[in-house]
Amino acid sequence: MKTDQIIKKMSMGAFVGTFIVLLLMTLGSLMYGPENVIFTGVEVVNAFIGSIIVGWAFSFAGLIYEYENIAFPLQVIIQMGIGLAVLFAVAVYLQWMPLSLGIGPIITWIVIAIIFALIFWFGFFLYYKLLARDLNKKIEKCNGFSN
Repeated sequence: MKTDQIIKKMSMGAFVGTFIVLLLMTLGSLMYGPENVIFTGVEVVNAFIGSIIVGWAFSFAGLIYEYENIAFPLQVIIQMGIGLAVLFAVAVYLQWMPLSLGIGPIITWIVIAIIFALIFWFGFFLYYKLLARDLNKKIEKCNGFSN
């Protein structure tokens, strides 16, 4: 992998990771009332660094799609497995996941994390699928195959 590709993967992973965490922090603040939610400096720094690490995990796990000999559903499972494993490890370490509140909130947290991961995965899938379709149309026009 070239240096520019690594930088692009790291940048996109960091951006998406921080976007999701800050979106969730904002939604949580709005849900409970911004005047009722206070984030300490340590929590903000942890959210920033943790979200970048998780974003990198999902981004670099996406390299699995470059191996065409692996079935697409298995590629999705591998990427999601790696990304979610890193997310859960970071969540436990930074105390994002409420382990002390029992199994109910933990299951809720996991379900929400999986839903967000799938929504963003589908968004990227759709983006690249449409991009490939447009590129194929341009290639067809260049080759004179279009009507």
